[in-house]
Amino acid sequence: MLSNHLQNGIETARLVWSRLPNSDDEALDEVGLSKKSDGSRSESLDYEVIENNAYREEQAQRRKLMVGYYVGVKWFFALLIGIGTGLAAVFINISVENFAGWKFQLTFSIIQKSYVAGFLVYILFNLLLVFSSVYIVTQFAPAAAGSGIPEIKGYLNGVDTHGILLFRTLIGKIFGSIGSVGGGLALGKEGPLVHTGACIASLFGQGGSTKYHLSSRWLQVFKSDRDRRDLVTCGCAAGVAAAFRAPVGGVLFALEEVTSWWRSQLMWRVFFTSAVVAVVVRTAMGWCKSGKCGHFGSGGFIIWDISDGQEDYSFEELLPMAIIGVIGGLLGALFNQLTIYITYWRRNYLHKKGSRVKMIEVCLVSLITSVISFGLPLLRKCSPCPEVELNSGIECPRPPGMYGNYVNFYCDKDNEYNDLATIFFNTQDDAIRNLFSAKTIHEYSAQSLLTFLVMFYSLAVLTFGTAVPAGQFVPGIMIGSTYGRLVGMFVVNFYKKLNIEEGTYALLGAASFLGGSMRMTVSLCVIMVEITNNLKLLPLIMLVLLISKAVGDAFNEGLYEEQARLRGIPLLESRPKYQMRKMTAKEACGNKKVVYFPRVVKVADVVSILRSNEHNGFPVIDHTRNGESLVIGLMLRSHLLVLLQSKVDFQHSPLPSDPRGGGKPIRQVEIKGISIDDIHLSSDDLEMYIDLAPFLNPSPYVVPEDMSLSKVYNLFRQLGLRHILVVPRASRVIGLITRKDLLIEDNENSETVELQSTSSSTAR
Repeated sequence: MLSNHLQNGIETARLVWSRLPNSDDEALDEVGLSKKSDGSRSESLDYEVIENNAYREEQAQRRKLMVGYYVGVKWFFALLIGIGTGLAAVFINISVENFAGWKFQLTFSIIQKSYVAGFLVYILFNLLLVFSSVYIVTQFAPAAAGSGIPEIKGYLNGVDTHGILLFRTLIGKIFGSIGSVGGGLALGKEGPLVHTGACIASLFGQGGSTKYHLSSRWLQVFKSDRDRRDLVTCGCAAGVAAAFRAPVGGVLFALEEVTSWWRSQLMWRVFFTSAVVAVVVRTAMGWCKSGKCGHFGSGGFIIWDISDGQEDYSFEELLPMAIIGVIGGLLGALFNQLTIYITYWRRNYLHKKGSRVKMIEVCLVSLITSVISFGLPLLRKCSPCPEVELNSGIECPRPPGMYGNYVNFYCDKDNEYNDLATIFFNTQDDAIRNLFSAKTIHEYSAQSLLTFLVMFYSLAVLTFGTAVPAGQFVPGIMIGSTYGRLVGMFVVNFYKKLNIEEGTYALLGAASFLGGSMRMTVSLCVIMVEITNNLKLLPLIMLVLLISKAVGDAFNEGLYEEQARLRGIPLLESRPKYQMRKMTAKEACGNKKVVYFPRVVKVADVVSILRSNEHNGFPVIDHTRNGESLVIGLMLRSHLLVLLQSKVDFQHSPLPSDPRGGGKPIRQVEIKGISIDDIHLSSDDLEMYIDLAPFLNPSPYVVPEDMSLSKVYNLFRQLGLRHILVVPRASRVIGLITRKDLLIEDNENSETVELQSTSSSTAR
């Protein structure tokens, strides 16, 4: 009876969720065709300002008060993004810490009587949490799988992958992360937090949700891809700031790793958003210190304070530290290569068999992880507790699952501890804190550290790419700190110096593995300094990061670039390929026929062309009195769909309309989600005409046909373009612009005025 009620409840919840729309305002892509549910379909974004007649009229009529309102709303959105991301991070961390606390508390109370019963409870608890995560992802939010950073990087590079910023993805990311991280898998919640911040920013960028009647007209002022790009950048920085409590690191992460376009005004807003996140997280942690958050204590939000660690270092230590950098580069590159092979196999063979196979796979990985984390410490002999000073703050032994070193697990005597259980049978945050800890020399044996390194490295490779939200920051720190501590043990035994701390080498090892895998330098360096609260180690972290990145680059690309390539995201890297120097723009175009419109076009012809191809931009041609063809601009597919839907600008005459007619701007909310199949036109409508001149972009970017493809590449990427027209060599020159022509004096102090991007124009 109970199982029937439970089954009915699950089916009801699934039915309710399935009735939710796939997006807030955009169920279809911008070409009007449904994208595949697996996210394999992607479309470019329009970051270019459409300077048509309506845009210029709007800019001319815009007053300082309205401009100030736009800027103020942007700052207000930055505040909301910071608060929203901070609260999401607090919720995720409190939930993970409480689930982990309940798990370890229950398991420890049972193993006092029977280790077998405790082992079964531990496995079932983890399996239940992991199953909830994979069920949410596979059944409700497929785009929530993985870290989400490659997809967000592609979005900021100008590629929109279906489903990555939907409200459904946000919910799946939050609750999926709680299940996967709380279930003890070899993954982290930091990457998903970056994706969560981006989803929150995108939601605010849409002005709320019209589907759920949660929208407000005064918030719907930013509807272009340019404005949403800026907000998503703020969300990415907020996610890193919330994950690591590193606001400056979050700003640098957005600048170095995910964005392809940056400006000073955006820098200030990103910095402000990260600062707001830091305040929210700090306030929440202060509130939780009173015991109102259950098991949430010193764990949860990552900050491993090693300010009481090694004070100084000698010249002799630079060699083993450089070796740590080399090891990090090699292991990081190997990790990337192994994940490429496994992800390729999963995507092309295993995951094509359906969501049931994905769920079984994740459950098997959870089972293997639980068996290893519980079973291996049982095979390890316990060690006697060392003699510690009274005021050192070190307690030996401690019960399993509690923060601290020297965990007593399956030991015969009360004054013994299990070094393998100290890092295995624990949450990842607390295990890293133990590995980083100072004044704990000889706490771990080399055999235990080597065993943990091999097993956890294998689990991280196996887990990465499964159908759950998964970050790679914390597993990378775990792996790197393990071999870093191994090197530190060797250095302590070799140099026989009392001021050398093994925890310092664990920190350098963590930095080296992340640098060797993700290939970040500046942002990662600042993040490591912020989470360890030790500025004295900055030169050493810089050293190992430079070495590990150089070694890793010799073998393959960074983790996110490789994963983006496997997902079919066409990223434009910062530099063009070498062979592009020998190619021209005309050669890149090939022999493809250009589909264009005349200035005044018949409605039936527009419908026919939109149905027959999926192009998103169409050149518009007009004829001079001499009969010569002249390119007068570029018309977007989305704008054509709005013109067909409104029917207001239809005319009976095939002659150009009055150029003073103008029109009202089409807001982005009216452009998104329109398909040619959704537009119903009568036979009389099809016989009418449209004059495209008032609605096209009269100044698209144009390059000569013999321009090198490398120059076209740089122009395309740096300006965030979607289309470039290739034309024959110009016959004459009407002027020449130099630097001094661009230095225009303005007495109205408009340097703080930001360019507002709008859409084409027509009546609503």
